[in-house]
Amino acid sequence: MSTLHPNIHHLYSTAHLPGLQSLKNLAPELKAVYSRSLKSSSELSEEAKKRLGVAPTVYHDGDASANLDVLLARSDIQTVIVVLPITQQPSIILKALAAGKHVLSEKPVAPDVASGIKLIAEYNATYKPKGLVWRVAENFEAEPGHIAAARAITDGKIGRVTFFSSRVVNYIDQDSKWYKTPWRTIPDYQGGFLLDGGVHSTAALRVMLPGDLTHLSGFASLNKEWLAPHDTINTIIKAADGSHGIFELSFAAPAASRSAVGNGTIITGTEGWLSVSQTKVNDKAVLRVTIKSAKPDAHGKLGPEKEEVIDEEVRGVQVELAGFFAAAYEQRDDGLGDPFGALKDVAIIEAALNSEGQPIDLVKLVGGS
Repeated sequence: MSTLHPNIHHLYSTAHLPGLQSLKNLAPELKAVYSRSLKSSSELSEEAKKRLGVAPTVYHDGDASANLDVLLARSDIQTVIVVLPITQQPSIILKALAAGKHVLSEKPVAPDVASGIKLIAEYNATYKPKGLVWRVAENFEAEPGHIAAARAITDGKIGRVTFFSSRVVNYIDQDSKWYKTPWRTIPDYQGGFLLDGGVHSTAALRVMLPGDLTHLSGFASLNKEWLAPHDTINTIIKAADGSHGIFELSFAAPAASRSAVGNGTIITGTEGWLSVSQTKVNDKAVLRVTIKSAKPDAHGKLGPEKEEVIDEEVRGVQVELAGFFAAAYEQRDDGLGDPFGALKDVAIIEAALNSEGQPIDLVKLVGGS
């Protein structure tokens, strides 16, 4: 296995490396790392040595004998994790697939719906028939907490879903480690942080709600100039099963205290409701699913309300990595990381950015009938 990570050392070292470390012998050996510069590639190799016990070989663009093409030519490397700036990912994904490697690429699947459709079509036509696996690393989709909420709804614990709300308000200042990444500071893709971070929230909704999201109407705005091109969206969304809800996302909170109020997801049904929010238990981050339900009697009258609380440790990165390796090496598919699912996540953000209050058909946007 190798990883490609031009100038995104923080994301890989704080997410993927700990994920590989936690999987232990369930993960293949990390044999190589690549970045555009020798410095960043070497730093990641050193971090990998600390966590995994073995320093992977360093590849970079400063040496023609140790560049990306040389790395991808190695026959002993079967899988590649791609952690790149959003607009650079599609070409490198195809390059790795063309070299015969299985690929796990960071979200979002592409910078916009049109390029995502093209990328998926090429994979389906050329590389999937060869048995090559390509997955999108969307850890919110893989979070056991979100999957537990989806299972509770499927099991009928809150009845038929009628409406929902998802609100995420973040505080990002110019000293933030997330903002200081150069490709985030001056984004060359739509939505800025709204696309980069927003697909997490849309993926969570996609997993939890039983009906596909079909229509959206909303507005986008910019409230902090240094978060251009947009930092806030407020939308109404309809699902195929007739339910509808509110999806709100902002990175323009005026202070950190605002980001601590009102965030989370609430899904309401005919026989109850559930909420999903992040908290800490014994100093560990968990997603807490609180289920309130009341079943009707023979006369249709709801009985006493019951409460169930499910705490699932936040470990989506570990789950997505394990699933990718199982698909690549053992041909076992858990259904996570599907590129078309990730395309739907991008479609919601793109529609929200462009709606200006007009309804947008999300199914048509992603190429459906």
